[in-house]
Amino acid sequence: MHRRNILWGAISAFGAALAASRASAAGEPAPSAKLKVAYHLNDLDKVSFVLGNIQNHLDGVGGPDHVTIALVVHGQALRAFHSASANPDLSKRVGQFAKASLELAACGNTMKSQNVALKDLLPGFIAAEQGGVVRIAELQSQGYLYLRP
Repeated sequence: MHRRNILWGAISAFGAALAASRASAAGEPAPSAKLKVAYHLNDLDKVSFVLGNIQNHLDGVGGPDHVTIALVVHGQALRAFHSASANPDLSKRVGQFAKASLELAACGNTMKSQNVALKDLLPGFIAAEQGGVVRIAELQSQGYLYLRP
């Protein structure tokens, strides 16, 4: 009888230790992966607002080392990024975003419809040759969160 109590005591202690270690592991935060976010912009009247959101996002997480951001632009919003007509503040912001390694993607279909080439856009843009919505879907398949402010 005494051996059985010792055995059950040992099994109970082992079970309690195992449960405690699992609870402890569950309570510890896992090392966080760098968040990836895709911003979708197609409204000309929202260009400044979206760029402000991106800057707030970068500031809120402590800079580009803590988040990967892609901005996909198509439709009328792309007109704001034509280098010949972009306002200086917008040009400066886009330059800062490009230096911070943000992906700035211009819809290839919109570029064709507006008769602009990549060289006609502000520096830092890449062409989303298959289209802006295709690029957004590709980013989402890579784990990017989708934001359309």
